[in-house]
Amino acid sequence: MTAVNPDERPAMRHPAYASTALRGPEAMRVPVPRRGLFTDLGAPVFPALPSSADLALRGAPVPIGERILIGGQVRDAHGQPIRGALLEIWQANAAGRYRHEADTHDAPLDPGFEGRAWLRTDDQGRYALTTIRPGAYPWRNHPKAWRPAHVHFSVLTEDPAQRLVTQMYFPGDPLLALDPIFMSIPAADARARLVAALDFGLACAELALGYRFDMVLGGRAATPPDVA
Repeated sequence: MTAVNPDERPAMRHPAYASTALRGPEAMRVPVPRRGLFTDLGAPVFPALPSSADLALRGAPVPIGERILIGGQVRDAHGQPIRGALLEIWQANAAGRYRHEADTHDAPLDPGFEGRAWLRTDDQGRYALTTIRPGAYPWRNHPKAWRPAHVHFSVLTEDPAQRLVTQMYFPGDPLLALDPIFMSIPAADARARLVAALDFGLACAELALGYRFDMVLGGRAATPPDVA
């Protein structure tokens, strides 16, 4: 596997992201052998979960906000599509609030929006989902800190060492340059891989805009993982 460029990964302890001072490790990472530990355990068997490519609550009111479609391809370090990867997606609603008891942001919950979904990639490593464009929200890194709009992705393959947890951002968001999580990745070209591209090929006429977000697990074009 191609060596990882440290400029393309978020810093585990990033001063601008205040909480990493308490939870970021002080010691260097310990390499995990890809042979022996994982191969002896065998590949995981994914349960037969019902696929859900829509972050709305089924049978509930129509979600509030701008409907969007997100699609892309998951590839390995050699550029080959990864078939059957398990994707979990979660995000805030259009008002910037998660459907989670830990979210105390003073913004309304949407009775028609759950904010999470899971699905598998097809034979060509492709995925597609329907959601609502998330809103920004305050996050107390400093008194006026707001997170840019983003969607969380977790990608799990049959190789546990390949798991990716990352965030997708939207083009043209002025909060990106002010966000210490996004800016914790030193290399600008690596940060750019976290920004989705407006794609009219994925859009649905008179219904939703489309955004393309490809993810690469390893190699020189790897999608950067989430910060610690």
